[in-house]
Amino acid sequence: MSVFTKKVRGFRLLDLIGIGFLIALILGVYLAKTMAGRERAEIASVEREIKAETSRIRLLQAEVAHLEQPGRIERLAVTYLKMEAVPANREASPAQLPRMAVGGLPPKAKAPSPVAALFNASNQTPGVPPPGPHEAAPVRVAEAQPAAAPAPTGAPQ
Repeated sequence: MSVFTKKVRGFRLLDLIGIGFLIALILGVYLAKTMAGRERAEIASVEREIKAETSRIRLLQAEVAHLEQPGRIERLAVTYLKMEAVPANREASPAQLPRMAVGGLPPKAKAPSPVAALFNASNQTPGVPPPGPHEAAPVRVAEAQPAAAPAPTGAPQ
């Protein structure tokens, strides 16, 4: 007897080997398809995250553009740092530049340090914005008092 003609329980051995191979092939394709589906789901999840991060980046770029507006920065500098525009008499003309290069810049007033500002009885520390309205002195509400009876107009006193 050869392998091609040998029978096991009524089936040829070659048929049983072929059926076993087909079952193994079917299971392999099923597992590969399942793993590919998982990978597709993971790829879709990563793509969603990328889209969300891209929109967040665009939102942050718009916020930075808003925060960097020169008018806004100027308002903040005037309000909190008490800065002001340079007056015209403080600007140098081109004829004054050689004299300034030799003699140096004119002396300027020394700004007090934050520690000196504390000892000068100043409530405002340089570079620190003033407290907001909620941190300022509390607002007191006057209590209603009974009105006094008005004095008669024609009565002698």
